[in-house]
Amino acid sequence: MKKYEFKITGLDCANCANEIQEELSKNSDLSNVIVSFAKQKLSYETDKVSKEEVIEKVKSVEPEVEIIDYKEQAKDLKNEEKQKENKVKLKKHIARLIIGAVIALIGLYAPMPQVIKTIFVIVGYAILLYRTATNAVKLLVKSRTINENLLITVSCIGAYLVGKSTEGLMVIILYEIGKILEEKAINKTRKSISDLMDIKPEYANLKEKNQINQVSPAEVNVGDIVIVKQGEKVPLDGIVLKGTASLNTASLTGESKPQDVKENDEVLSGSIVIEGLLEIKVTKEYKNSTVSKILELVENATDKKAKTETFVNKAAKIYTPIVLGIAALVAVFLPLISNVPYTSENGSIYRALIFLVISCPCAIAISVPLCYFSGIGKSSKEGILIKGSDYLDGIKDIKEIVFDKTGTLTTGKFTIDKIETYTNMTKEQITEYTVLGESYSNHPIAKSIINDVKQKEHTNILNKEEIEKFIEKNKSKVENCTEIAGKGISYSLEGKTILVGNSTLVGKDGKADSTKIYVKIDETVVGAISLIDEVKPETKSAIKGLHQKGIITKMFTGDSKEIAEKIAKEIEIDEVKSKMLPDDKYKGLEKEIANKQEKDKIAYVGDGINDSPVLALADIGISMGGMGAGSSIEASDVVIMTDNIDKINTAIDISKRTSKIIKQNLTFSIGVKIIVLILSVFGVANMWEAVFADVGATLITVLNAVRILK
Repeated sequence: MKKYEFKITGLDCANCANEIQEELSKNSDLSNVIVSFAKQKLSYETDKVSKEEVIEKVKSVEPEVEIIDYKEQAKDLKNEEKQKENKVKLKKHIARLIIGAVIALIGLYAPMPQVIKTIFVIVGYAILLYRTATNAVKLLVKSRTINENLLITVSCIGAYLVGKSTEGLMVIILYEIGKILEEKAINKTRKSISDLMDIKPEYANLKEKNQINQVSPAEVNVGDIVIVKQGEKVPLDGIVLKGTASLNTASLTGESKPQDVKENDEVLSGSIVIEGLLEIKVTKEYKNSTVSKILELVENATDKKAKTETFVNKAAKIYTPIVLGIAALVAVFLPLISNVPYTSENGSIYRALIFLVISCPCAIAISVPLCYFSGIGKSSKEGILIKGSDYLDGIKDIKEIVFDKTGTLTTGKFTIDKIETYTNMTKEQITEYTVLGESYSNHPIAKSIINDVKQKEHTNILNKEEIEKFIEKNKSKVENCTEIAGKGISYSLEGKTILVGNSTLVGKDGKADSTKIYVKIDETVVGAISLIDEVKPETKSAIKGLHQKGIITKMFTGDSKEIAEKIAKEIEIDEVKSKMLPDDKYKGLEKEIANKQEKDKIAYVGDGINDSPVLALADIGISMGGMGAGSSIEASDVVIMTDNIDKINTAIDISKRTSKIIKQNLTFSIGVKIIVLILSVFGVANMWEAVFADVGATLITVLNAVRILK
């Protein structure tokens, strides 16, 4: 089936979004229908239903909404005429509100004949109720749907008929004011999240021959050269060919400290050049670039709803009919069991009308999705990409985390620990033959050895200058160079056959105290370089933070027992299992999941291709977005862009804060409604309290949700 996505504007009620989703879902030819109020997005899959049919069905539920092709939303949102049109529309609503209120108040309080006063009041009512009543009638006629528009209309007209015209007017006036303020608050929230994720480069300076042409990033190919000036965004992932610069990568990684880059350094799309000028060779086309992947992940994140959100949506659907039923019972039966009359100033009908005002479920329906949306936006700002509100909700329940070692707890960049010689050869000579051979390999260990020799001063171990001279002198003399997968390098130099690799390649039993690269010349193993994988600087503090949260930490690694236990002891991890193949890790995690409590979550953190099955199996799979393999990022539920595992603590904090605010919003909005409902039955509460229970509660929950972004 083909997937369709549209921008849906004019949607000012979360419950309305739920109604549209439910109505479209009734069509068996439409699959995976999602209407997101927070993102103003409609998506579905179909091979049979036309766009026009979908729009017609949406309009039957919500006549005021507008459907825009999602692919063109950026143009629409930046179109000045569109923005002016929205401002004019808002001004019209405000003008109608003021005019209607003034006319109605003149009718109520100006010294005029009663007939004229009545006409003024009715005209004021008509102007104020125009939008609400029109929408109510359209929905009732087209889709036989009852929502808050009809409830407010009936309650206002009913208040007028029972002699409470002043309170009826106050209901619609405050309702309209509330809707305007609510829309502004929601738009502010959306803008805050949009600002957090405003990383999409609008253009690329493509270098073609001696010209620089400004083109769309999507038009640039791998291998092309782009120029990025001060203040501009890096349009695509690439490698610096020329220049130096200081980059702001906060939107990508959450790291506020500027990153300095130079020739041969990798740069990520979406970074902003604070100072400098870069000439970059593109390594990924735009659809596969970092910025594109981030935007895609964040854009689709709230499509996966948490259980709380799903429950609230279902509850909202039955909430209004239940309250309507109670209102009818109050209106009809209250006089039969008490001395309350039907039509007096505080009669049963008036009390039932209060029920109608309160019954709008907007505050309940809007609070949960908006909180999750804000939580995902906040996480993105911190360099943590969470792929769905269900995962954001689950992070707070993590009780155990299993870590991969290499590239997760450690840097994944091996450095030289010691150099052994088994003959009369010097340490420099062992290193010379090793580096010469490894220069023909793309293996990460080979690159680590070369970089370590180039960048570090090994006092009393190596003479870097001698090694560089040897490489320069003999590079052209190397013959028959072959990389043997999983073992090492074989090459010939001046008639000698040289092997550089693991113990299997050279036919020697290696000790398990560290990773060793052996050097064999002809038939003799002449020496070895022992490598160590350094623990990341933040690992120990991150594990400590998890322990303080009561989370059990474990490590699954393919390394030897000695290495694994040494690392585990250094970072104070709770439990370690070594010499594990990918299948062993999978089975090991299966056992952990089988033994856990039902509500508890087990997370797995990894970065390699072989971690992908385990990441997919875990309740919460967390991958490293910087150094991590594409398959592991795809299989995971959470992506840490900086590879800093301390961000797991940040993610847990955001998840707990989001959950706390959701509970506050639900408790407040439901509690206020219940209190006002009970008070209205006993005649204590009037329309003023009812309006606060509806519009006021909605505004407060929206503003409370925005706090997550702080």
